[in-house]
Amino acid sequence: MREKIRQNQNKIIYGTALLFLPLLLLLAVIVGGRFELFGDIPEEPALQDTADQIVVGVSQLGSESGWRTANTESVQNAFTQKNGCFLIYHNARQKQENQLKAIRSFISQRVDYIVFSPVVETGWDTVLQEAEQAGIPVILMDRQVDVEDESLYVTCVGSDFVEEGKKAGRWLETEMIRRGSAGATVNIVMLLGTEGSSSQIGRTAGFASVAARHQNWHILEQGDAEFTSNKGKEVMRNFLRKYDDIDVVISQNDDMTFGAIEAIRESGRSVGVNGDIAIVSFDAVKSALEMVSAGVINVDIECNPNQGEYLLRVIDDLEAGRAVEKQYYVEENVFTQENVTEELLRNRSY
Repeated sequence: MREKIRQNQNKIIYGTALLFLPLLLLLAVIVGGRFELFGDIPEEPALQDTADQIVVGVSQLGSESGWRTANTESVQNAFTQKNGCFLIYHNARQKQENQLKAIRSFISQRVDYIVFSPVVETGWDTVLQEAEQAGIPVILMDRQVDVEDESLYVTCVGSDFVEEGKKAGRWLETEMIRRGSAGATVNIVMLLGTEGSSSQIGRTAGFASVAARHQNWHILEQGDAEFTSNKGKEVMRNFLRKYDDIDVVISQNDDMTFGAIEAIRESGRSVGVNGDIAIVSFDAVKSALEMVSAGVINVDIECNPNQGEYLLRVIDDLEAGRAVEKQYYVEENVFTQENVTEELLRNRSY
């Protein structure tokens, strides 16, 4: 009889726990003055206690890389209760339709500001018009949009992707001169990021503008590797099967670079400063800079993910009625073995 009672008690406790599990999970993510949503479709949090806070809805495009994780952390560390903000965060999982749903949810919740990093540049006119009609300012983060009316967004905080591409080209020019082979044939393959994204478009155009000055530079092929390590390895493996004379890999982010290096090594070829194939990468996350220091990656063009403080400053200016510029570029560097120091690696936050 006692055993039966214990079994019944256990069933009641277990059932009660299941009943309150969703509530416990909800409470677990409402921390530090921010509300985080991780599904594809954002729910609507209660905003009754935010009268003295600036409510910011942020749609992040995904979590495809270490860079993106650092970018998200920067935003979450900026829009805190301590800084007078209430953050509603949404991860779009690399899908534009999820971002459109998130932005419309922010509009229905009457947030004070909408911040988003667009998956691709096109397809935003209608939803931005809806935000404008609701009187909600929109701020772009990291990437640009291609819209007919640029007044639909207030400003963009991010990187100069065209300049990043030019930096990669200028490094290769300098490197060829340093080696005494400025006129030698250079066979190049390019691992491109997500097709249609601002970073892919800008970096491709920037590098191409430098390459056009050199008739001896031959871009053998370009392939969409989606900013991921697995796809970078797959595309690089295909390049290696087709071409046995690759001199340089231009990889538009570090995650793709990691995959490409694996593929090259598995093919029996070497990489880096003393290798068969030179590696030009973008982003400059800590793990990649360690590879620069070791001579595995020749050069890494920095793309600074720490954009949260810039975004917060823009919103503070808007709240104070001060004019803001249409574009803010974050500070960035170019890293080779010469300037990747132990101190830099020790203090690198991403």
